[in-house]
Amino acid sequence: MIRSHVLICGGTGCTSSGSAKLIDAMEQELTSKGLQDEIKIVKTGCFGLCALGPVMIVYPEGTFYSRVSVDDIPEIVEEHLLKGRIVERLVYNEAADTETHATSLNETAFYKKQRRVALRNCGVINPEVIDEYIAVDGYQALGKCLTELSREDVISILEKSGLRGRGGAGFPTFRKWMFAMGGEGQKYVVCNADEGDPGAFMDRSVLEGDPHAVLEAMAIAGYVIGANQGYIYVRAEYPIAVKRLQIAITQAREYGLLGKDIFGTGFDFDIDIRLGAGAFVCGEETALLTSIEGHRGEPRVRPPFPAVKGLFGRPTIINNVETYANIPQIILKGADWFASMGTEKSKGTKVFALGGKINNTGLVEIPMGTPLREVIYEIGGSIPGGKKFKAAQTGGPSGGCIPASLIDTPVDYDSLIAIGSMMGSGGLIVMDEDNCMVDIAKFFLEFTVDESCGKCTPCREGTRRMLEILTKITEGRGEDGDIEKLEELAKTIKATALCGLGQTAPNPVLSTLRYFRDEYEAHIYEKRCPAGQCKNLLRYTIIPEKCKGCSACARQCPADAISGEIKSPFVIDQSKCIKCGACMDTCKFGAIEKK
Repeated sequence: MIRSHVLICGGTGCTSSGSAKLIDAMEQELTSKGLQDEIKIVKTGCFGLCALGPVMIVYPEGTFYSRVSVDDIPEIVEEHLLKGRIVERLVYNEAADTETHATSLNETAFYKKQRRVALRNCGVINPEVIDEYIAVDGYQALGKCLTELSREDVISILEKSGLRGRGGAGFPTFRKWMFAMGGEGQKYVVCNADEGDPGAFMDRSVLEGDPHAVLEAMAIAGYVIGANQGYIYVRAEYPIAVKRLQIAITQAREYGLLGKDIFGTGFDFDIDIRLGAGAFVCGEETALLTSIEGHRGEPRVRPPFPAVKGLFGRPTIINNVETYANIPQIILKGADWFASMGTEKSKGTKVFALGGKINNTGLVEIPMGTPLREVIYEIGGSIPGGKKFKAAQTGGPSGGCIPASLIDTPVDYDSLIAIGSMMGSGGLIVMDEDNCMVDIAKFFLEFTVDESCGKCTPCREGTRRMLEILTKITEGRGEDGDIEKLEELAKTIKATALCGLGQTAPNPVLSTLRYFRDEYEAHIYEKRCPAGQCKNLLRYTIIPEKCKGCSACARQCPADAISGEIKSPFVIDQSKCIKCGACMDTCKFGAIEKK
């Protein structure tokens, strides 16, 4: 008789923090106490609070333990699982003050503003056990579609729900499916799991925590458009996601939920995995299709669009992981349920990978239209060290920076585009007062230049020229007219690049020029980095009035750039200084300043 369930996160974040060792230690400890038949360990996907990993929840109490180590396992088993006494020192601090931990967990700032739809099973079920997915209504949506709904009915439900593609462009899902439905002959359903934005891990977490939701949705898509074959294109850099997908596909085939004559309806549909080598451009749908076909991943000219002529020249629909993860719930709970969340033009929820200068780094799912301020200061737990919020980058290398003055902007498709950013796939990087916005633009452009497929001249050459100008500015060699050159290049690339990735590559530069132009001007005309990040523009100086002449800074300097006499003010030779900051870190008297 099982009396308790111990849920331990098995997502990439917690796995990297040692959660697999926790599971082994828990199994050994339970066996040693004779509790192996009473306590069930469940290896789940991501709970969301990645900053506190490894994490563990004990049910039925709902006690949320964070930053658990192998050394903590004996105490948890002895005190909590054997004696019924919660180990308070390990309880997530916002949940520690009440006895009803399950309720308090949902009421913590991190969780209470969220609405988990795509993430509904992540951190709840074991993704490697199909029975657990079935136990939470898994594959009921597919059964309903095949036995109760016509293809047109499903299209109508998706249209009324207002579901838009979560991969970045926000194209209405029903319209894409409807275009492909009209074609003849062999068709394909493709899942874009090639998540390559810096700091993004939304799709990976869904695949790791709830792979069957994606398989079920793809089968529904196959039924609607008349396809019998699907492909999941996932980067090989996601080994846990790939492993769980393989397990899920095998189990679904064994249960007759993939393959021939699904639910005895005569409908055939199967799914295979194709591994990507990590090329960012393969996140663009036509480049992805080219890669699946066995060629070098390069975008194609559109039209024709994939819904008309896609994989192997046949009608193909491509949606990303998060888009598919929403569909089974929409079918089961109805279009009105989904449309009741979000805004008029951006329905439902959106998953974000929240990272950067934020206390609660992790995975969040919020209703569309939630103000950015709530995401940062309530869900995200504010900025570490009491620093000031400066900007948030959404949409990765294709997005833009949102300044502090626009922190009350609703997070939805149209609002973000209106201020020069975009939703993208869901990366949200928070920056504080110590971030240099010119350097941030340079960072994203370096990524784009490195990942450009090189097929079209605007992206291949134009972004490289922009990067050269940005590098010159951050190194203190900026000149009058550089800003105007950046703007001209950016607008030209946006108007002429072949694919969406090239067309959006200038966005980080344009948005930082729009909201942080003064920082560019300070770099160029004053040879100064206001945030103190660009090394070539830094000067470390010793304040004579504060210097005690202890020589600690001189002894620590790796370049022998500091000299002076004991008990007299020391000085820094700027020609030797390598701007490492070791002197400032060493000084106990605040006598060294960076400017």
